[in-house]
Amino acid sequence: MAEANGKRVLVVGGGISGLSVAWFLHRRGCTVTVAEAAGRVGGTIVSDQRDGFLFERGPNTALQKPGRPEDALGRLIDGAALSPQLNVAAPAGKKRYILRHGRLWALPASPPAFVVTPAFSLAAKLRLLAEPFIRRADQEETIAEFVKRRLGREFLNYAVDPFISGVYAGDPRELSAEAAVPRIHELEQEYGSLIRGAIALGKATKNAGMPAGRQISFAGGMATLPSALAAALPAGSVRTGRRATGLERRDGGWAVHFADQGHGPQTETADALVLALPAPETAALVEPLAGEAARLLRAIPYASVFSVALGYRREDVKHALDGFGFLIPRVEGVRTLGALFSSTLFADRAPPGHVLLTAFLGGRQDPQAMEMADKDVLTEIEVDLATTLGIRGKAALRHLTRWPQAIPQYPLGHLDRVATVDEFLAPFPDLYLRGNWRGGISVADCVRNGEALAERIASPGTPS
Repeated sequence: MAEANGKRVLVVGGGISGLSVAWFLHRRGCTVTVAEAAGRVGGTIVSDQRDGFLFERGPNTALQKPGRPEDALGRLIDGAALSPQLNVAAPAGKKRYILRHGRLWALPASPPAFVVTPAFSLAAKLRLLAEPFIRRADQEETIAEFVKRRLGREFLNYAVDPFISGVYAGDPRELSAEAAVPRIHELEQEYGSLIRGAIALGKATKNAGMPAGRQISFAGGMATLPSALAAALPAGSVRTGRRATGLERRDGGWAVHFADQGHGPQTETADALVLALPAPETAALVEPLAGEAARLLRAIPYASVFSVALGYRREDVKHALDGFGFLIPRVEGVRTLGALFSSTLFADRAPPGHVLLTAFLGGRQDPQAMEMADKDVLTEIEVDLATTLGIRGKAALRHLTRWPQAIPQYPLGHLDRVATVDEFLAPFPDLYLRGNWRGGISVADCVRNGEALAERIASPGTPS
C-alpha cells in the first residue's frame, strides 16, 4: 500500500464503480469516505437465496482476463483477499445457443464448426468471404450499420442483435459501434478487417502465453464482491442510508449535503469529490454548477429489464442445459430475450436434483414490457422457456426483479456527449464523474475505470 498522501476523497455512490474507486484510492494512501443512499452497497449487484437456490437479481457474472494489463478486476480480487471465494464458470459455459426457427443451435466455436453449422445459411457463410475487402467507415455508425456493412444482414439478425439484446438490453439500430462495442470498432480501425484483426489478436495472445478471459462469480454470489470491498475499507468509511441532496465548493474543496435516514440533513467535506451515480442522479447534483452538463446527462437513455429466476426439477427439463445459456433474436418473434443456465455455470446455484435458469424480458426493443403485471411477465417467460427447453411441470422457484432503469445505452454521439459534460465541469477542480454510463457497462469495465480514476486522483497528471 502506498504511504498516505493526505488527500481526503468523498465518493458518492456505493455501487461497484464507487467502491472500486474507493478501494484503489485507499490502496494509494488516500482517506476515503463512501456515501450510499440505499441501505446496502452494490447497486444493481444483488444476490438472493431461497429454498436452496442462489440466484442473481442483477449481473450474473463478470469477465476476468487474467494476466492482462487491463485486468483491474483481478488486481482487486487479489488485493481484497477474495481469491478463496472466487468461482470460475464451468467449461460447459463456453457453449452458447441461439434460437432459430424455433430450435436451439449451438454457436460455432471454431472455423471448422462454423463451416458445418446449420445456425447460419450458406449465403451468410459465403458473405463472410468479402469481409476482409470492405473499406473502413469514415463516420460514426450504429452497430446495425456496422455489422450489415461488414458481415451482412443475417449476422446482424442472428448473432449481433441477440448479443446486444442480451448484454445491453439494447437496439443495435440505436447504439454507437464506437461507443458500445469499442474493441470491435478498433479491430476495423487498426487492421481494416474484423477477420484479420481476430487472427492477429489470437496469435498475439497465444504467443504471449496469456489465458483467455473467463466468466467468474463468488461463493455467495456476485454480491460478495461489493460486500467484500466495503469490508476491506477502514471501519466507518462506508456509510449507507445517506442520500446526497446538494454540493458546493468550500475552502478549496467540496461540501456535500446529505439527507441521512433518521438523522436529518448533514454535510461532509473533502478535498476531492467523486460522483459514482447513474446519469439522472448525477445530473441532479451538478445542475447548479453546469445546467447544460445536467441536460446532457439526463438525455442518456436507459433500458428497462425484468430478471426472472426460475428453478425446476432436473427431470422436468428436457434440454441438456450444456452451455452458458441461449439468446433469442428479435426476428424470431419471441418476447423473452433469452436465459442463462445458471446452475450449469456454477454448481452451488440449485439444490440437488434441481436446475436454475435466469431469464430476461424487456429492453429497448420492447419498451411496453414495463407496463406488464408481474404475473403476466412470469407467465410469458415460463411459456417461452417451456417451448424452447422442453420444460414440463411447475417451477420450484419463481422470483422476478423489475429494473426500470437497468442499463445505460450508448447511442450515436455518446462519446461526444460525455466529453462535452467533462468540458462543462472542467472549471470545477477535483470533481470527478464515474458510473457505467461512461467507459463500459460491465462489472469489469467499472472496476477498470475505477482503478484509472483512483490513479488520476492520487497522482495528479495521470491521464484517466
